[in-house]
Amino acid sequence: MRKSKEAPFVFGVRVEGDSFTDRREETERLKANFTYGVNTILISPRRMGKTSLVDKVCSLVESEDIRIARIDAFGCRSENDFINAFATAVVRATSTDSSLEYNAGNNTTEEVLRLPEMIARSKGCHIVVCIDEFQQIGDFPDSLTFQKKLRSVWQLQSHVSYCLYGSKKHMMEQMFQNASYPFYRFGDFFYLNKISEKDWVEYICQRFESTGKHISEELAREICQVTDRYSSYVQQLAWFVWLRVQDDSAATEEDLKYGIDRLLDACEPLFIQQTEDLSAYQMNFLHAITNGVHTGFTQTAILETYRLGTAANVTRLKKSLMVKDLITISAPKHLEMSDPILALWLKRRVWKLT
Repeated sequence: MRKSKEAPFVFGVRVEGDSFTDRREETERLKANFTYGVNTILISPRRMGKTSLVDKVCSLVESEDIRIARIDAFGCRSENDFINAFATAVVRATSTDSSLEYNAGNNTTEEVLRLPEMIARSKGCHIVVCIDEFQQIGDFPDSLTFQKKLRSVWQLQSHVSYCLYGSKKHMMEQMFQNASYPFYRFGDFFYLNKISEKDWVEYICQRFESTGKHISEELAREICQVTDRYSSYVQQLAWFVWLRVQDDSAATEEDLKYGIDRLLDACEPLFIQQTEDLSAYQMNFLHAITNGVHTGFTQTAILETYRLGTAANVTRLKKSLMVKDLITISAPKHLEMSDPILALWLKRRVWKLT
């Protein structure tokens, strides 16, 4: 079978090899935590590359001495779902049979949660349990009781450490930075920041050149600015631009415009789903933000211009849109859209703003 060519830009899947950009400091920090058994809490928006970072570090440290159990909690809807996924991941990570399933039905939750420590002790190894979209457990029935169970067992384990990472900033911060929640101060807490524009520009230009195509630093910089340096969006937009450029030719502004339109087309079904159930007030609030309003929402002129209702209503709107992960606080009292391409789609295709 003929091997397919390697795409110069990768998005929508785990990024590895030459497609993995920078993250040197974060890689070393996470690698040290995994090696020395330090619990880690990692927060970043979707499309910022957190899963690729964790997977890369897992590949660097995984050995007979350090076993990695990976769990994606996104599809878990209950304590039972999570416990079954947890047990299966731990058993697979420490068994020679990668397809092994574990039936947790005859065990209590606490017994299953103790499983990695028991296995690690018996095998003389350390286990790192990596749980993606960990904030999902916040939506379980009686979530706080379940979180207490997790913390009470996990904090006593000396041969197991945990990497808990998620994309919903509001929920993750509440779970790990609120002193009234069980996971308060559970481990090394850090945000995954954006890759620098300098590194992205160098990467985009190099990937074009490696395939016999060209792009100026200026256009590569525009790709970074349009996508606000969100990793997956940078790769996706660069891909659409690259597709339109002929071999031995250089990208143009028209190619960039084409790429932006294709990016908006690709994201449109998701964006419609995210916004179709929003109230008129919620859409008005997003309209204000995408039109450059980031503070002072209770001022009379802003309340009237964007039809936000009362000052009390603004408080409710902020809270509801943060819970939906559509807006975020980037600085004290400074609100912005969580997703830069959703903001661009709203501006161009819903409100027709320039």
